[in-house]
Amino acid sequence: MTQTAPHILVTGGGRGIGAALCVDALGRGWRVSTTLRSGAAPAGVTAHPLDLRDVAALAALSQAVGPVDILINNAGIMGPRESALDLVDYAGFAEVLAVNTLAPLAVSQALLPNLRAAGGGRILSISSQMSAMGQASSNSIAYRASKVALNKVMQGLATDLAPEGIAVALINPGWVRTDMGGAQADLDPADVAAGILDIADGLTIAQTGQFLRYDGTPFAW
Repeated sequence: MTQTAPHILVTGGGRGIGAALCVDALGRGWRVSTTLRSGAAPAGVTAHPLDLRDVAALAALSQAVGPVDILINNAGIMGPRESALDLVDYAGFAEVLAVNTLAPLAVSQALLPNLRAAGGGRILSISSQMSAMGQASSNSIAYRASKVALNKVMQGLATDLAPEGIAVALINPGWVRTDMGGAQADLDPADVAAGILDIADGLTIAQTGQFLRYDGTPFAW
């Protein structure tokens, strides 16, 4: 972490948890950047319109943003809600994997020079309690599978980056009142965002590879 106000980049900062992360980070006096597939970023945030499935475009993002202290892979989609026994929308399933699993890995790899330039950055990726292998639920199987895969990808990235001092963590945000979570969800996006940024601000290499609730407590894989 640099001695000046940290630079945080949040993917998918136009709504939901992503927008709440951007607003909270601004309130802390941080420099905030975000990627957007559509919509608008909160005022004061530097926006980079980008479809994260376009891996080739990520090099331009890296060149544009400069040193990055904290990367939060937040962008994600729910996709088809079929269970494993339903007629599966395989194209939709593949899109969920592309956005929720492959894009966070591609963004993290593309921004490694930026994280290194900041003197050892931190990578947090928003996973889900629906990824827990202890849950036998089969609805929204594409989303569940994408988050399980995200967990494994980021665990591997944590192992590879540990010698460089770049900490990597996965976050279970809980059930949050967003477009994805719905109005009945029990957590407010602002509260969840504040917890995630507290984790990001204090994340150490000793915690790398962990799966944490938004309040910082460990969550079982």
